[in-house]
Amino acid sequence: MTDSHVPETRRPSAQPSAGAPLRHVRAKGEPRFPDGPKADPAGSHFERRIRSFQPRRSRVTAGQADALQRLWPLWGLDIDGRRVIDLAELFGNDRPVVLEVGFGMGEATARMAAADPDTNILAVDVHTPGQGNLLGLAERWGSSRPSGAESGGGLSNIRVGNGDAIILLREMLAPDSLAGLRVYFPDPWPKKRHHKRRLIQPEFLTLAAARLAPGALVHCATDWEPYAAQMLDVLTAHPGFENTVPGGGFAPRPAHRPLTRFEAQGLDKGHVVNDLLFRRVPHGDRRPDRNEDGHKERPPTG
Repeated sequence: MTDSHVPETRRPSAQPSAGAPLRHVRAKGEPRFPDGPKADPAGSHFERRIRSFQPRRSRVTAGQADALQRLWPLWGLDIDGRRVIDLAELFGNDRPVVLEVGFGMGEATARMAAADPDTNILAVDVHTPGQGNLLGLAERWGSSRPSGAESGGGLSNIRVGNGDAIILLREMLAPDSLAGLRVYFPDPWPKKRHHKRRLIQPEFLTLAAARLAPGALVHCATDWEPYAAQMLDVLTAHPGFENTVPGGGFAPRPAHRPLTRFEAQGLDKGHVVNDLLFRRVPHGDRRPDRNEDGHKERPPTG
């Protein structure tokens, strides 16, 4: 599928044969998927800032396009920043909700949703083919589950968000509304001048902490070792989180995080994958090494 079509009058050889369906010619300004995700849901309503993501333009297959058209009205969410979401209304139940930022083609997300139907997953990305692929997987993998009938069949515990996760967290989620946060294999922005674009920064963690309920888990994974070290430093230093690993450091890969094709390819190339598991500390509590302002205690002098 392409972004635009050349009028048939300019392509005599492309005339459809007798009985063949006419190909739709999209007018200038007409949305690519009228019932699907918007190209820029937040528009210019929010200030410009350094973004941690870069939209990728790649081909949308016929199956992905079909899923976007049919399933987006059921399971899609455009992140426009205009309202606070009622998560119980969005999912049709009051089960705990985990936010996943960046899901690629969605295979791991669908597997985790199928394995844990009592947890809702709000999966956010800007990659249109991945959005369509995840919607298609949710429909196919859950078609045999009776509980999915309430949402038209499929994995009823998946919702796909389109847009900037920062706007979602800042403008559209209520305090303490999330039971977890997953960030798997974010863009490492390896060049030093691009490090400011990395998602896991103190400011992001402070925003996330305001939306995570006490005890909520933050799970990050990356195959870029310098980024893993930075993640560990930033999470360890933040007063709102504590490492679930006794003594600190990286965590073994939890069984609930599936091994994706992307990760397997990296392992075959000798990449080292590091997982980080941190817990949101209860409100009002402070870690033993922190003072009331959340800063590190200084050792006594003299």
